[in-house]
Amino acid sequence: MKTSSTTFPFRLSRWLGVLQELLFLPPFTLMMHAMSKSYFGTVHLIERLHRHFLDVLRTETRRMGITDINAVQALLLYNIGEDEVAVRDLKDRGYYQGSNVSYNIKALTECGYLMQERSQHDRRSVRLKLTDKGMTLCNAVRKLQNDLATALGNEAETIRAMETTFTTLSRLERTWTDFIHFGVARPSKESVD
Repeated sequence: MKTSSTTFPFRLSRWLGVLQELLFLPPFTLMMHAMSKSYFGTVHLIERLHRHFLDVLRTETRRMGITDINAVQALLLYNIGEDEVAVRDLKDRGYYQGSNVSYNIKALTECGYLMQERSQHDRRSVRLKLTDKGMTLCNAVRKLQNDLATALGNEAETIRAMETTFTTLSRLERTWTDFIHFGVARPSKESVD
């Protein structure tokens, strides 16, 4: 791409103008700009991490020779684990969306990973439980998770960083949940103090 002699000085002067504006902004405005940048970066990172995690599960299931279910279904089995849960609970936990849950439960039942039982007390409610085949896969995913956590390290600094990350992501989840339920984002206690 050919750059004309007038383009370079124009771009440079534009960036110098932006830099000059930033230098004269009040500290609060600079902090909010940095926070917005970090916020958007975090949101994009969360999205990428979820896709990468599904790729990790896909890689592990293929390594195990499992080709009859997908990564989302393997994650669903892992989230059920040793529990017996109602379909409604999976939706309420926010892991999955409506029709996707029904489709995945049907596929996992047909492939022999999941059992469905009607509740004795409420015949409309269906309880889900892993079969032995489902529990084998769940245990393999649990082992994979432990191996990945170990690979990150267990030094005090790493543990503190992970705890801080968890706390920050929990605050972000709470902010989003408040917005969904109340229509406004309420400031955290830290930002009010």
